Amino acid sequence: MDPVVLSFQDSLLRRSDVALLSGPHWLNDQVIGFAFEYFAAERFKSLSEKVCFISPEVAQFIKYASSQEELAVFLEPLSLATRQWVFLPVNDNANQTAGGSHWSLLLYQRDTSQFTHFDSQNGGNALHARRIAAKLEAFLAEKVPFVEEQSPSQQNSFDCGMYVICNAEALCESVRVEGCPLLPAQIITPTYITRKRTEWYSLIQRLAKE
Repeated sequence: MDPVVLSFQDSLLRRSDVALLSGPHWLNDQVIGFAFEYFAAERFKSLSEKVCFISPEVAQFIKYASSQEELAVFLEPLSLATRQWVFLPVNDNANQTAGGSHWSLLLYQRDTSQFTHFDSQNGGNALHARRIAAKLEAFLAEKVPFVEEQSPSQQNSFDCGMYVICNAEALCESVRVEGCPLLPAQIITPTYITRKRTEWYSLIQRLAKE
């Protein structure tokens, strides 16, 4: 049995999903999807008209969509044309399902007309991020440069998903306070990442009780 621990917005977390936060484990698409749902519905609700968080499943679908028509079915309800910043978790799985072995973060910025890729493993996901960017670029009907941005580096093989969550959170906090996404790389250290695992675990337990 793998009982449901939390149902939140469109996210469903089971015991096995939540357990990934409490040890040296690679995070799956359910945990990252929940974090993005929480950012949209609670943490950064005040930015809802400017910021869009794309789920891991939809980001992976975008990467392998076979046509613009197919892509439009998923993207048109998201009103991307009205958003200033769009966050997408990128994984290196080579088929249409979420999964793989590495996560990174892709950010579309309308004000600078740029795709920015934050990868905690030195651009290991660049090919996958570029593929998503190319699909979105066609949908946006404009030429959008792709930039590899310096990202805090993971020191192990399993924390990439936490870097995606923490980088997205820090960028959004910067948008909320400063009006533009800046990554405070010196803050997002391995110790910080470990502490954030505990905080997310506690948050899920608290929401489950409510």
